[in-house]
Amino acid sequence: MTTPRTFLIPPTVITGCGASEKAGEEVRKLGFKKCLIVTDEVLIKLGIVDVITKSLSEHKIEFVLFDKVFTEPTVEFVAEGLSVYRQNQCDFLMAVGGGSAIDTAKAISVMVTNKGSIEDYKGLNKIEIKGSPLIAVPTTAGTGSEVTIFTIITDTRTDVKMLIGSPFLMPYMAVVDPLLTLSMPPSITAATGIDALTHAIEAYVSVKAQPMSDLFALSAIKLLAGNLRQAWANGNNIESREGTMLGALQAGIAFSNSSVALVHGMARPIGAYFHVAHGVSNAALLGVVTEFSLMGNPDRYARIARAMGEQIDGLTPMEGAYVAAESIKKLIKDIKIPSLEKLGIEKKKLHQLAPKMAEDAIASGSPSNNPRQATKEEIVELYMLAYEQ
Repeated sequence: MTTPRTFLIPPTVITGCGASEKAGEEVRKLGFKKCLIVTDEVLIKLGIVDVITKSLSEHKIEFVLFDKVFTEPTVEFVAEGLSVYRQNQCDFLMAVGGGSAIDTAKAISVMVTNKGSIEDYKGLNKIEIKGSPLIAVPTTAGTGSEVTIFTIITDTRTDVKMLIGSPFLMPYMAVVDPLLTLSMPPSITAATGIDALTHAIEAYVSVKAQPMSDLFALSAIKLLAGNLRQAWANGNNIESREGTMLGALQAGIAFSNSSVALVHGMARPIGAYFHVAHGVSNAALLGVVTEFSLMGNPDRYARIARAMGEQIDGLTPMEGAYVAAESIKKLIKDIKIPSLEKLGIEKKKLHQLAPKMAEDAIASGSPSNNPRQATKEEIVELYMLAYEQ
């Protein structure tokens, strides 16, 4: 018997090739007048933002560009974007980009209506008032931020990546168009794709998993495992791009309604101390953490193997779970995800920092959701194992 659980998704999700061309039409239906578009200069130069601005203009929706999000989200980006929003008297936001743009826009949205600064809301359920409406238009197939209740903002004064969670951070609408991902280079396709796969896997094995999140998690695993190699090898393969983007969307829905676990807990300190992108950090850890975790719930890991297309008939759950681990590691190898060593991290420095990183990981709370609990010493060992994978 399951206890009552809440399941949240945006009120509207539009998917499919050409979905971004519908943005202006959807905004007009909602009655919004003036938009702050949160993006970065690269996407503007590539012409990706033009699809959105053209659609808005055709439906007489005014817009202002805030294109300063050139790194992972920071407190400064949020403050500057908020100032631009207020100065131009906007009444809604659109985020066009990867997780950085969407996370920044989420934070700006809630700061329009809430007092203080974004640092005041670090943690869960501290935001008191619903923010300005946000329409999220992802251009990568990875973070799933367009359908989650979380944002991660870096406090540059302390070098801490603040996890902020609240139902008020859920976008008002998600517009998911695989055609916007065609310009992603193979390395980003790989990193964001494994990031999404990590979301799906951790959502499924989390101790906070629920029946509704399970449906999205398993579907996401199937889509990502079945399409990521092809999307990486041939970026113009629209069918595979669509499959990976739909998988990333579903993975976002899944983990937003269950949780992430040990991989994410360990990944954040890598980003903080070595300035490695979040998706790459997840990818570098996923294989070894899966091998460590699987005995905590072999039945679920065996189902992951099946969702990835592996033949496990006749195997015990534990044998099937190990098939899942090998399948994950092979996928990571096939799309050339770099190890921590190949990312340029010094082994000596990692060894020195690993105990503090392990403490930070545990303090994040995510490892407590893992099917197998890890001690500080075991997390240190996992960091070192991941170094040479």
